[in-house]
Amino acid sequence: MVDPATYRPRPGEIPAAPGVYRFRDEQGRVIYVGKAKSLRSRLGSYFQDIAGLHERTARMVTSAASVDWTVVDTEVEALQLEYTWIKEFDPRFNVKYRDDKSYPWLAVTVGEEVPRVQVMRGSQRKGVRYFGPYGHAWAIRDTVDTLLRVFPMRSCSAGVYRRAAAIGRPCLLGDIGKCAAPCVGRVTPEEHREIVDDFMSFMAGSTAGFTRSIEQRMQQASVAQEYELAAKLRDDLGALRRVLEKQTVVLGDGTDADVFGFVDDPLEVAVQIFAVRGGRIRGQRGWVADKADDAAFGELVQRALVTLYEESSAEAVPRQVLVPELPTDVAVVTELLAELRGGPVTIRVPQRGDKRRLLETVEQNAKQSMARHKLKRAGDLTARSQALEELHETLDLPQVPLRIECYDVSNLQGTEIVASMVVFEDGLPRKSEYRRFTIRHDGQSDVAAMDEVITRRFQRLIRARAEEQAEAEARGESGAEPGPAIDPETGRPRKFAYAPSLVVVDGAPPQVAAAQAAMERLGITDVALCGLAKRLEEVWVPHDEDPVIMPRTSEGLYLLQRVRDEAHRFAIAHHRQRRAKAMTGSALDDVAGLGPTRRKALMKHFGSVKKIRAASPEQVAEVPGIGLATAESILTALAADRAGPTVDTATGEIVEDQ
Repeated sequence: MVDPATYRPRPGEIPAAPGVYRFRDEQGRVIYVGKAKSLRSRLGSYFQDIAGLHERTARMVTSAASVDWTVVDTEVEALQLEYTWIKEFDPRFNVKYRDDKSYPWLAVTVGEEVPRVQVMRGSQRKGVRYFGPYGHAWAIRDTVDTLLRVFPMRSCSAGVYRRAAAIGRPCLLGDIGKCAAPCVGRVTPEEHREIVDDFMSFMAGSTAGFTRSIEQRMQQASVAQEYELAAKLRDDLGALRRVLEKQTVVLGDGTDADVFGFVDDPLEVAVQIFAVRGGRIRGQRGWVADKADDAAFGELVQRALVTLYEESSAEAVPRQVLVPELPTDVAVVTELLAELRGGPVTIRVPQRGDKRRLLETVEQNAKQSMARHKLKRAGDLTARSQALEELHETLDLPQVPLRIECYDVSNLQGTEIVASMVVFEDGLPRKSEYRRFTIRHDGQSDVAAMDEVITRRFQRLIRARAEEQAEAEARGESGAEPGPAIDPETGRPRKFAYAPSLVVVDGAPPQVAAAQAAMERLGITDVALCGLAKRLEEVWVPHDEDPVIMPRTSEGLYLLQRVRDEAHRFAIAHHRQRRAKAMTGSALDDVAGLGPTRRKALMKHFGSVKKIRAASPEQVAEVPGIGLATAESILTALAADRAGPTVDTATGEIVEDQ
């Protein structure tokens, strides 16, 4: 028996979107498949106290060893994919879907002389064309009732058909135009077969031609002033569109295609593929692979296509392959796939419409797959320990870097320059220790900004150590080793009181040299330093002409990359916040006595808060309605806003160090 807590997904890892999930046992076999309107809500219900679960559910979650999921756009897609997986994996806990009252199908008895459309359950029979499955029989009946006005084919039972033929009078459906009444000879069996073929073509996904044809006929009837016919065609068109809205999983042209989604980072790539046959999603697969080199995105797409299809059968190669970017050698790959399939193959990037939306859905699944992979890897204690040990050995550090701080600078053409500091302890992010910096002088380069940030950070460390030393001397402990300064009021460490084991800067030798100069200027000699350059993921250490090259499969490099990416994300978020504030003038909102009219006049005159801040009181007083005293108050308030600390409203715990 397995404890469900051992494989429970992390909080926030599961998306709040519709999808299908699979529970697997220790051997990797699928033991349960389910669908959900919200994956987060549904999967969360399985990991409550086992005593509160249904007996069968409790047996299932204790028999499983892992759970994964696939995100889709709608519940209809989730239903289709759930059924596909149940048929494929035959999970032993999906009993309710294995009897003959599981999924109903829309069936057309093409083997009869006069085919009939009806609802069917159970095993599929010869001479019957099936569409579906559907979640409920009423959904099929509703669809058929809507479509019969456009495709008036037979839907009555054999007894009703024979009785109508015997008395020479059609049933009610024939009288109201929802059946062509072949029973009484209004149409021949051949004409009725044409109606049936059109109906099946529409249900198979070839919908665009029918809607286009009806639109054209409606316009022609309107031009010819045949308004009753135009009104009927308008209603028919509305009926088709209502059906299409209910069947969003169907592509309008009945596409046979494989849709690829990719998420790429410097070390790994996540690939997801949806197999679409007849306009419907029939299968899904994907993987996360290590990148062995710095291949371009088009090369990654090409490798994925070749890997997937080179040993596949001809039937597995579709007519179309939809990708986010064309392969590097698209002509060669197209020719290869055409040879494998024995027919033409098209590789293209959809730009709009249903195919573009489906591609975005597949890419969303790739993002979820990459996120789950990274969280699983980051949460692996063995991998974290290995990463820290690799950094210890590769960078020749005096000790294992249990506390890593990473710094990144963000700006827009030298304006609104900000920086971030993120902290990882024991290989995990410590978000309460994150800090934001606003660079005090615009126009500085990234190198100068990095010097300023490192200087300000370690000045705070020096002050904290001095305060701790003074307090120790006051307690008569002058010989004690200085440690992290503790705030006597809160009992918590003061900000910037801990010294990092390793400082990482986002950049190459210039940024590393700037950080090293700042630390040496302050006398900080007990903290290691390195830089991580984005393009080739090279690790630079001070005073070395050549970078340290770590293997791409290295856990240590993976940890450095994750720390760097988090610092970059945090800096970008702060920069966008500052830029939006400067553009909207929200910094003026807190100025006492400054109402909306005068704020608007100030922004109209100067154009931005930055320009107001740089102006003199006399220049501000030139704005109509602003006196000299008010101008001085405005500039004082803006200066305080620039220099004072701010609190992150999202967490309430990350304070900006100005």
